[in-house]
Amino acid sequence: MSGFRIQVINPNTSVEMTRTIGEAARAVAMPGTEILAVCPTQGGESIEGHFDEAIAAVGVLEQIKRGQAQGVDGHIIACFGDPGLLAARELAKGPVIGIAEAAMHMATLVATRFSVVTTLPRTVIIARHLLRQYGFEHHCAALHAIDLPVLALEDGTGLAQQKVRERCIQAKNEDNSGAIVLGCGGMANLARELTAELGIPVIDGVTAAVKMVESLLSLGLGTSKHGDLAYPNKKPLTGCFEMLS
Repeated sequence: MSGFRIQVINPNTSVEMTRTIGEAARAVAMPGTEILAVCPTQGGESIEGHFDEAIAAVGVLEQIKRGQAQGVDGHIIACFGDPGLLAARELAKGPVIGIAEAAMHMATLVATRFSVVTTLPRTVIIARHLLRQYGFEHHCAALHAIDLPVLALEDGTGLAQQKVRERCIQAKNEDNSGAIVLGCGGMANLARELTAELGIPVIDGVTAAVKMVESLLSLGLGTSKHGDLAYPNKKPLTGCFEMLS
């Protein structure tokens, strides 16, 4: 089946990172699947903590609403914190997949233990919360940080990419993990090369989420509108939230 339109939302305002994410998504999409890579015009240029995620969630919801109006079939939240995921599922009829959830799911299908390589030490803590929330804590051997900010992945020096590579090698050798999850949307273009070099699955959540959304759509499955993911109760919203009414 073809002809799907999938909205890939980069929750930060970095146009360069949105381009990277969009290219990675298109590289794995089925023939006929259209990838719409978008980002909010307001918010932070990177997402590196709970405060950033709270702000980003509003931009995600705004993009979900726009995507719905444009008739997209499914949505991807391309930040490893999965900001606003459940709220987005309330708004959306089609499937909504967060890249952390997608990558962790995929890792458990190809290995019994995986490691996570992310950006800053504080995002290691956030990733640990998600592992517990999604039920994958006992599958994760270890979490590693390259100790560089998210935007270092787009600065053109290659330093962040080299540190990701080094941490992935460390995770394979020291953690004895069968797979590695890349913990940032900005790492989306590194997975294939690292998989070939390390000889184990290195999983990027952007590409994993594309295949998950395509699979759900092929099965005719969307977000359940029964229970807590039913559409939000209608009520007036004021100020900057009017656009979500």
